[in-house]
Amino acid sequence: MACSLPTSFSLLHVGASRKLSLRQGATHPQNRRVFSLGNAVTHYTSLTVAALKTSPQNKDDSGFGHSVCKASVVAAVALSIAFNGIDIAQARPQGVNRPELLPKTFTPVIDAAGFLSEGQEGRIAKEVTNLEEETGFKLRVLAQNYPNTPGLAIKDFWKVDDSTIVFVADPSLGGNILNFNVGAAVDLSVPRSFWSRLAGKYGNMFYWQEKGEDASIEAAVSAISTCLREPPGPSACSTIQ
Repeated sequence: MACSLPTSFSLLHVGASRKLSLRQGATHPQNRRVFSLGNAVTHYTSLTVAALKTSPQNKDDSGFGHSVCKASVVAAVALSIAFNGIDIAQARPQGVNRPELLPKTFTPVIDAAGFLSEGQEGRIAKEVTNLEEETGFKLRVLAQNYPNTPGLAIKDFWKVDDSTIVFVADPSLGGNILNFNVGAAVDLSVPRSFWSRLAGKYGNMFYWQEKGEDASIEAAVSAISTCLREPPGPSACSTIQ
């Protein structure tokens, strides 16, 4: 899912020909497109986005803009779907909303899975803070092992808006560990192919199983930070650092 989803769409199980039906309620004028990338993973079957059906009237009141994520976020981050008022009709596992897992004080980095050392978490938080001060873009990082996650509770905690990138790292269902939910302002500045290339480079199973989840997270944060600092133009974010 970059995550504003239209009123209705379907994800098709390639090979199983079984659809996951999702429903969306309220809408907003600027959210009219859907982009899904990467391979989605359920407990047993790798998914591919085979069909996305949207209507020009589809809108979203969450202020989230277009999202960019893998379909695996359906399982790994029900929060990404829930940002846009979507209820899972048939897909499993269920969404999570556990505000008790949120930190007591604000932080742009939440490590609910224990992937990061204290030093790593501090470095990422500093990088994210500097990035926001310099560019206005708000990168937020959530490391989790579903279902041990605050889930959609982070929407209000982080005050997610059009300038926000919610980066979720979750290896619990296998496959690619990196998931991104991108606000409309970010979507206008960053080529959509950047997110798929980033996930392919640092999120693939071979990378994070060899180097660790922490290495994938740090590498992705660094690449996003570099991309968002580049001047706009046809070559912007063309290289994954």
